[in-house]
Amino acid sequence: MKTIKQKYKINAPIEKVWQALVDPEIINKWGGGPAKMDGKKGTKFKLWGGDIYGTNTRVIKNKELSQDWFQEGWEKPSKVIFKLAAKGKQTEVVLIHKNVPDEEASDVGEGWKEYYLGPIKSYLE
Repeated sequence: MKTIKQKYKINAPIEKVWQALVDPEIINKWGGGPAKMDGKKGTKFKLWGGDIYGTNTRVIKNKELSQDWFQEGWEKPSKVIFKLAAKGKQTEVVLIHKNVPDEEASDVGEGWKEYYLGPIKSYLE
């Protein structure tokens, strides 16, 4: 199993970045919908109409969102952690994605850039 770690600087306030991670209306706008999500621990979420699903396991508003993630065909969840920090007028997002199957790590890593955090950055900027 592999761990993916990526860092993004987004030219938007931390509150807007947080909202893009947890508000289904905003998630639908940047392309992760249809989404079921909120910023509460224990929430069972779905993104892309259920292609990605799981549970929010730790929520610290505007600071950290940790989730158990499932993708189609995965028997065990992977662990996704978003850590947010304000850096002047920017927000730094550190993504840590643990327990990614070895054979899928490259595609999953690119997927974060192309379909998730890349689109959030584009939408907010």
